[in-house]
Amino acid sequence: MNTADQYLKTIYVVQKQEDGPASTGSIADSLGVSPASANEMIGKLEDRGLAEHEKYKGVRLTDDGIVRARDALQTYCIIERFLANVLAVEEFQAEARELEAVIDDTVADRLDTIIDREPECPDCFDPETDACACLEIAAAPVEPEQ
Repeated sequence: MNTADQYLKTIYVVQKQEDGPASTGSIADSLGVSPASANEMIGKLEDRGLAEHEKYKGVRLTDDGIVRARDALQTYCIIERFLANVLAVEEFQAEARELEAVIDDTVADRLDTIIDREPECPDCFDPETDACACLEIAAAPVEPEQ
């Protein structure tokens, strides 16, 4: 998964949380980047036809953007569940965030055969805990960075 996919995933989740366009500030906060960096990537996503940004209103994903975001989120859930449920990695969320940038579709598909993914994935993702709701281990709620 590349940086664009991480942004798409974040925009998708924030859109669902805000029940409308995702604000640039929320996207930047979720990714731990500056609003200027978020705006730059949003512009690139817009150029690729994956997002639509309306100044002062926020960002909406296009249909193609939603498909890519859901794929990215599903890959994240697969990695997270594999690390937590199969390998019993204690810091599975931090590891999943690191690995999502380097795991390709082939590896994700192979991991998927091991974890027995739920059919509702990626809608199983819980933004409150930043984790798949189908984990066998309860994820702790995400604490805002200060």
